[in-house]
Formats: sequence, structure tokens, C-alpha cells
Amino acid sequence: MNADRSTADRARAALALSALLLALALCPVAAAAETGFSLLSSEAPQTVRLAVGKSLILNSGSDVGRVSLAAPDNADLLLISPRQIYLTGKKAGTTNLTLWDRRGRIMTVYDLEILPDVTHLKRLIHTVLPEETGIKVFASGESLTLSGSVSSAVNMSTALSLAQAVSPDKVVNLMSVGGVHQVMLEVRVAEMSRTVMRRMGFNFAYLSSGLVLYSFLNGLTGLDENGVLTLTDNVNAAFTKDMGGGSFSGFLDALKANNLVRILAEPNLICISGETANFLAGGEIPIPVPQGLGTTAIEYKPFGVGLKFTPTVLGSGRVNIRVQPEVSELDYTNALTISGFEIPAITSRRASTVVELGNGQSFAIAGLINDTMRDGANKFPFLGDLPVLGTLFRSSTFQRSETELIIIVTPHLVKPLNMAAQTLPTDGFKEPDDFEFYLLGLTQGQGAQGRDGLPAARPAADTPDADGAGFDGSYGHIAPR
Repeated sequence: MNADRSTADRARAALALSALLLALALCPVAAAAETGFSLLSSEAPQTVRLAVGKSLILNSGSDVGRVSLAAPDNADLLLISPRQIYLTGKKAGTTNLTLWDRRGRIMTVYDLEILPDVTHLKRLIHTVLPEETGIKVFASGESLTLSGSVSSAVNMSTALSLAQAVSPDKVVNLMSVGGVHQVMLEVRVAEMSRTVMRRMGFNFAYLSSGLVLYSFLNGLTGLDENGVLTLTDNVNAAFTKDMGGGSFSGFLDALKANNLVRILAEPNLICISGETANFLAGGEIPIPVPQGLGTTAIEYKPFGVGLKFTPTVLGSGRVNIRVQPEVSELDYTNALTISGFEIPAITSRRASTVVELGNGQSFAIAGLINDTMRDGANKFPFLGDLPVLGTLFRSSTFQRSETELIIIVTPHLVKPLNMAAQTLPTDGFKEPDDFEFYLLGLTQGQGAQGRDGLPAARPAADTPDADGAGFDGSYGHIAPR
């Protein structure tokens, strides 16, 4: 009997403990319900966008009892009526606006975005660039974003300058330039040089047992360290005659020369707008440079046909070009000897300028007409003035040089070609067969020869540019004339 009562007491104690724990667990919920505490869901609050320096009126569906602005530095507010709030943007940024009703309950939470004013910039771009209808202006945070397509790089630079004036150092450029922006520059360097020279000089030497006479006026003869008569390279005739127990020798320099030189270089190079391209068809000559302690360093100097240019595609098919063409060659007539090495001089024709041309137009960026004449006479006093006989005692030189140089540049807006439309210099070459090589002595097949023995490679077709125009005549590859 006592055992049963003890078991029942333990069961009632366990039941009381469970009820106490349940009551303690439910106490916070009951307290929260009594105080009215709740969390406001703000996963997708309404967004209100406002420009800096601009204002708007926010209307409420019921009377507003209290208003709170999280960042007063970004915006100002004024409650002008129980249901109207006047907002003004002060500084770019984001903040929150919270509204309560008269009972203290939260009505609405707004995300307030204060953005830079883009209306003025849009109006300015439209005024300055009325033809650019594809430019779009957006405000993102404190930055301005420009996107869309423009017709030229110049117009893009203008639009960016206008945006920088409105929002310095806070402009994002997402614009792209439409049209063709690959430029092929065709440069033609043509030079004609003609030299006419006439020389007449006479030196003599008379040797006898009691008399020795030499003439050194014209530099045709000379004496070495042993007193022996030597000749120079200018002597082109000589004779000797025995006279009166002695020997009379004459050395003559009689020369008439006509030289004609023709130089023509046509470098072509393709480059994208705004980039710099370099071209060199030639080589580099090593030049020894004496250093300290008896050592010699090697420095390389380039020569040949070179071209360097930087194109900028402007609007309306115009191209601004910074161009530096150069044609140089080795000149051994003015060579120097350094440390036992013969170093030739380099004769150069170069130009450096900036021009603006239309697509396919040409401009002569450099030209030279040079006409020089030299006439000199060296003679012995009195003897050189004698008629006829005075020729033996004087030296006369006449030289005239005429040079004409012109450099012409032509830019072309180009597009890539089809592989089928491309030609190579080797397309017209045909190997000779055994009959042509051994019996006829030909280095290429007869089907590949044109006039004057030149390869009859088919001429490349004119490459059309953006406007459909091409070069004047055929160009490229060694074509029959």
C-alpha cells in the first residue's frame, strides 16, 4: 500500500516539473505578444530615385505620424501636410526613409537613391553632337556611365570631355566606335639624281743627269718617303719620251662623266586607328665604337626603306596621320676607317609630319629640288695663262648635280579580304623542266615569263576601301609591263 502511494507521488512530481518547464518556454512568446514587438519584412522595399539638386513630393495613402531619414547628409525632407513629404537630393548616395502612422505603426520603408543629374549632360551632348543619336547616359552611384555607339573617335573624345566637365574623374566609358578603323598607308618615295662632271689636268716629270723637274699641281703624282714618284687613282693616261739625254713623262687626267640615279620606294603598312606601326625593309650595319681600356663595342644602325605612322580615324571618312617615312642606303664613297674597319656612311631621305586626309586622297608631304654647280681652276702663275701651252700648267674641274625628291602619302580605310581574293608573289612562278633548264638555260618555266624576263605573276586586284574606291591602277607583285 505504501509502495503504491510512493509511486503515485513520484508521477505527480514529474508531471508538475513538465508543466513548469512548458510554462517557462512559453513565457517569451507571451511577453512579446503583450509588448507588441514584431520584425518588419524589408526584403523588397520600394525604391525612390532622386537627382542631386532636384526635389519630388511623396504622397502617402494615410496620415503620417512620424518620418525618419537614415542619412540626412544625402537628402532633406519636409512634411508639408499629413500625407505629403517634400524630398530634396543633396549628395549622391543611398539611404532609407521610414514612415509611421499616428498609432506608431510602421507604414512603409523606402530605399532612397540620390543620383547625379544626367539631364543637363544629355542636353549638352545633343547640342554639341546632334548627329550622335546612339549615345546613352546613365547614373550609377556617384559615377556617370556613357554607353552606345559613336561614329568616330573624335566624337567619342568630345562626349567624354563633356562628361568629365560635369563629373570630373567619375566617368565610365562603355562607348564603341562604329565603322572601319583599319588604315593602310601607301607611301611613294621617288627621287631622280643626275651628275655631270668634267675634269682636265696634267702633271709632268723630267729626269736627266743634271736636272729633275716634277709637277704636282693637279694631285696626280706625288713622292713617297724614299723620294720615288708615285701615281694616284686620278691618272687615266700617261706617256714617256726620251729627250736630250733625259726622259720626259706626262700624266693626264681627262674625264667626262654623266651619272643618273633613280630611286623609287613604295612601302605599304596597315594599322588600327590610334596605334603605331613600324616597317623596315633593309638591314642593320654593325659599327665599331671605341670604348675605354682599348675595348671596342658594336652598335647597329638600321638602313633601308622604313615607315612609321600613327593613324587616327576622324569623322566623315577623314584620317589624321603622324607619318615618318625614310629611305636610306650605304655610301662607301664617304666611308671612314675606324680601328681597321671600313665604316660606310648612310645616305638618308626622311620626313616627319602630321597631315589630315580623306579616304583615298594623296598629299605630297615632302619635296626637294637641288641644283648645285662647282667650277674651279688651279694653275701656275703666268704659265697657266698661256694659250694652248698653258693647259700643261693648269687643272680645271666642272661638276653639276641635280636632284629632285618627292614623298607622297595616301591613306585608305580597309577591311579584311577573302582568302580566295588574296594573291602572292609566288603565284605565277613555274619551275623549269629539264629541257628548259639544261638546254634553254632558263631559271623558270616559259609559262611564267613575261616581257623583259620578268615573272608574269598576275597583278593583284585593286583593294576597295570603305567607299568602294581603290588604288590608281594595279599594284603589288612583279607584273609584266
